[in-house]
Amino acid sequence: MGNALGFLCGKCCKPTTDDESLGPHGVSVGLSALAHDLFNFEITSQVPEGLGSYVVSSRKAQANWYRKILEAWKQAKPPPQTAEDASRLVIEILKRHQKADVEGLLSFYGLPLPHTLVELSTEAPPPVSLPEGVLFEFQTLPVDPKAVADGDTITVYVSSSDPVVSSTVPREVNVAAVQRSKARERKDYAKADALHQKIIDSGYRVLNIQNEEVLARKFRIRLRGIDAPESQMPFGKEAQEELLKIVQWKSLKVLVYGEDRYGRCVGDLYCNGVFVQEAMLKKGLAWHYVAYDKRMVLAKWEKEARQKRIGLWASSNPEKPWDWRKNRRV
Repeated sequence: MGNALGFLCGKCCKPTTDDESLGPHGVSVGLSALAHDLFNFEITSQVPEGLGSYVVSSRKAQANWYRKILEAWKQAKPPPQTAEDASRLVIEILKRHQKADVEGLLSFYGLPLPHTLVELSTEAPPPVSLPEGVLFEFQTLPVDPKAVADGDTITVYVSSSDPVVSSTVPREVNVAAVQRSKARERKDYAKADALHQKIIDSGYRVLNIQNEEVLARKFRIRLRGIDAPESQMPFGKEAQEELLKIVQWKSLKVLVYGEDRYGRCVGDLYCNGVFVQEAMLKKGLAWHYVAYDKRMVLAKWEKEARQKRIGLWASSNPEKPWDWRKNRRV
């Protein structure tokens, strides 16, 4: 079996828990389910039971699909890492087959349908020179998944060696960091923990990055120009999960334009060449926050998602988050 497929099966195809969504074939839907069935197909040459109720072609034709997809999966570099990747591979391999079969196969695994996939401008890198209005920029340390509060707010840490932070670290924080390190060397962990709490209370933290302790400053970031559904709103959970998927364990480039009334930095985020606000808008998981940002490109990306009726735009008239918040303040 191909190494890529074997690794993915070993990583993803674990016993299903009660919290996972089950497909008709008894394993979790999505990328791991397809990898699981391709693995079984390579061993048994059998397609999953129940697929026939989703597609119109015969089991012989279905076996031919799985053979093609299996071969393409093995050759892909890198292999599919997300549900969107898997959908694109299936669509490309079966592009000459009936639309009903392609969409049926994707639906069977709960993978994104063709009309819901979006193309992001990954070829456009962050601006080389600071755009007008930018106060400062910084590069974050890898983002902890717990730091993604919702679809438009995250907490990040920036190393004290970053030029934006280095000149502003309070003396008492630097002293506490040195004292903490010495306390840990003496195995006086109670003292080290007390000193770390002092550092945290000052808005900093000592993080372990690749086995090296890094003193870092905490920043709360509000994504500029978009407004995602609140957690209690329809698609609030999906928006938070999408932002998490984009940024978790990644280092971000942040262009800061100002500060809001809650003390959050308002900024543009870039992750591995992807403009994060573009991704959220195109996937139908945020509104263009036109009251605070007039950029026409944001309106364009929102319009594209509306026309495709993906994400929150599957509803004909979704409630706007600013209206939702206003109604609950009354």
